[in-house]
Amino acid sequence: MIDRAVVRVPATTSNLGAGFDCVGVAVGRWLTLTAAVESGASDSVRLYREGTLTALPASPHDDLIVSAFTAACAAGRRQVPHGLLVRASSGIPVARGLGSSAAAVVAGAAAANVLLRLGFDDQRLLELCASIEGHPDNVVPAIHGGAMLAVAAASSQQSGNGVSSLVTSRIELHPDLALALVVPDFEVETALMRAVLPAAVPHAVAVRAAALAAALVAGLTRAHAGLLELALDDVLHVPFRRGVVRGYDAVVRAARLAGAFGATLSGSGSTVCGIAPRLAVHEVAAAMVEAWRGFDVRSEAIVCETPATGYSATVRRERDDGLDSAPDSGAQSTA
Repeated sequence: MIDRAVVRVPATTSNLGAGFDCVGVAVGRWLTLTAAVESGASDSVRLYREGTLTALPASPHDDLIVSAFTAACAAGRRQVPHGLLVRASSGIPVARGLGSSAAAVVAGAAAANVLLRLGFDDQRLLELCASIEGHPDNVVPAIHGGAMLAVAAASSQQSGNGVSSLVTSRIELHPDLALALVVPDFEVETALMRAVLPAAVPHAVAVRAAALAAALVAGLTRAHAGLLELALDDVLHVPFRRGVVRGYDAVVRAARLAGAFGATLSGSGSTVCGIAPRLAVHEVAAAMVEAWRGFDVRSEAIVCETPATGYSATVRRERDDGLDSAPDSGAQSTA
């Protein structure tokens, strides 16, 4: 018999315009993994990938799932067990602004937590994952599900483990709202999209950004058209990133003409997220796909009528029936 961790983590969309680095929503695309320890294994770590993960670098040393598993072990004062076997499959597009990195980090850390019985609660897991991933707006909805607000405490207020503590709150998304996420067939690298941002903005812009962030939260909870139209016209990141995403302005315009309150980058892109009345969301998604087609860009629409639930992680005691066999369609890495 063998213990096998089973973890499932949703995709996430973040920022939603003025909610830069602090607002995110869980979306029903999933990364799933199982993790176990093979007795007598010759490799320290064995990793199999399927789905969108097969496009990632082959070495497990470069893999965020394995890195997060290792970081969780270190935080729990445990060694990474020799013979670790991880099988991971994802339907989350990579490098498209849908939280694929955050999902990988949460999956790896959560697998270590339950498999090795580290005893981390969700808050400790959240802070660990945010410190690895760098930003909380994808990690928090990946863990808690739904629409979430995350604010890091001031640097003077540190948790005992040296990780800045996070204050989180659920945003009760109005039931009449839905998201149209349209994913183009090209990637943008988060590092590039961070690099185009200015180091500072004028005070007047910061004041405007604060007002728009408040408008976003109020608009999401009330389905207030005027507030959402304003809040989706961000001033902190989209003006500097829109030029990197081919066809962005046309896709946003098409979303509005089809009935959306507005549209904006999902995370740092390249996905564009429209927020619309639930009854119009499919028409909005179709219009966005068609707008990108005009730029010879193929795209996929993901309609999110209800935010997804957060991650789940359990341990199953199962018969050891040949963990060493690789799936036919997967990519194998060892270390």
